[in-house]
Amino acid sequence: MQRHIATFELAGMQVKEIKERMLNWANQFSILLFLDSNNYESAHGTYECLVATEAVEMVSCPADFAQQTGTTDFLSQLQHLHDSRKDWIFGHISYDYKNLLEPKLVSSHSEKNGFPLLHFFVPRTVCYINKEQTILTIETLDDPGNVYQDICAAELLNSDRQVPKLQFTEVIDKESYLSTISKLRQHIADGDCYEITFCNKGYCEDANVLPVNVFKALSALSPAPFAAYYRLNEQYMMCASPERYLRKESNKILSQPIKGTAPRHTDRAKDAQIKETLRNDIKERAENVMIVDLVRNDLARCCEVGSIQVEELFGIYSFPQVHQMISTISGQLKADVPFTDALRYSFPMGSMTGAPKYKVMQLIDEYEQAGRGLFSGTAGYISPGGDFDFNVIIRSIFYNEASNYLWYQAGGAITYDSNAEREWEEMQLKAWALQRILS
Repeated sequence: MQRHIATFELAGMQVKEIKERMLNWANQFSILLFLDSNNYESAHGTYECLVATEAVEMVSCPADFAQQTGTTDFLSQLQHLHDSRKDWIFGHISYDYKNLLEPKLVSSHSEKNGFPLLHFFVPRTVCYINKEQTILTIETLDDPGNVYQDICAAELLNSDRQVPKLQFTEVIDKESYLSTISKLRQHIADGDCYEITFCNKGYCEDANVLPVNVFKALSALSPAPFAAYYRLNEQYMMCASPERYLRKESNKILSQPIKGTAPRHTDRAKDAQIKETLRNDIKERAENVMIVDLVRNDLARCCEVGSIQVEELFGIYSFPQVHQMISTISGQLKADVPFTDALRYSFPMGSMTGAPKYKVMQLIDEYEQAGRGLFSGTAGYISPGGDFDFNVIIRSIFYNEASNYLWYQAGGAITYDSNAEREWEEMQLKAWALQRILS
């Protein structure tokens, strides 16, 4: 399979406009993944945005895949696909793929999203804008010149974005949420765990939306460095994630977990004070350092002995609605292991589980009242050379076009020092950024 490659200079062209045209052009296909960095400055980024469309080959694990002895290893299938193709691969891993990585784990709650547990595809066409935002590259099985013309001819969205007003129902009400926080704190006091990420779900039935318009509205309200628009037939994800799960560049593996959140303020002086308070908050720092230790242990299973480093601890970064505490951990992948081992030994990401990971995943299943599905999973790409970059699927809206079912999930990390009322407010803050678009 020979790709045709062409580059197009973006000099004098508005990058925001060409990205919107790329998205609108891609939206015609039944399978696509659009990844956008939203001009976020990062020492670890490679592209401003990428889009992949259509599937010429894929690896997929259905959502209802039965657990059994000798379960097919889909990550090994993914590795084989890349080894044989040496090509671009895009896709996702849902949270409940954990049950195939740890066969004794279960998921008690049904969920209606329909996304496979794992799905990766070799795209027919890949388009990407470089980090400097000067060049658009098109790699396709078709004529790249024709693809470029089709992108430039794609219409821009109407300014009103045609987003309907919807009413959401929360699965767990405030009283039950506060009560559960108390129970989780007791588990911590009993020594069952140190920290657990607890989430709630909001949903709307009979929602009739245009997903691409929802994504544009979400991106306008919350531009994020790991934003993603994902279509897999009738299933859609509109994601404004600020968090990187895992990146591979050459033999370097890097993770950047987020733990620690504070709301923004419109007054600059008060906002700066909130930011500094977050930086020095003992409870938030405790959350963060526990996840840093968990990530270090995860990476140690696939990285060279002595190569694990904490490149940044307790970094404070600002986003439209919140300030976040982000740490950066890296290691050197062992020379004799497949790169999918980095996914195998670190998924699901510790920032969305807690510590110790196995026990808290059991508690999550016991106390949360809805299946997570794609939420707190990951989406991203693998390059022809075997590098990859994957996000953490948070701050996201999901939509099933067949059933008109739309939902989101949000939550936070619970430690013994957690205040139940503050945890409720943090969860509501994250949910508000999603509800606001449609309410």
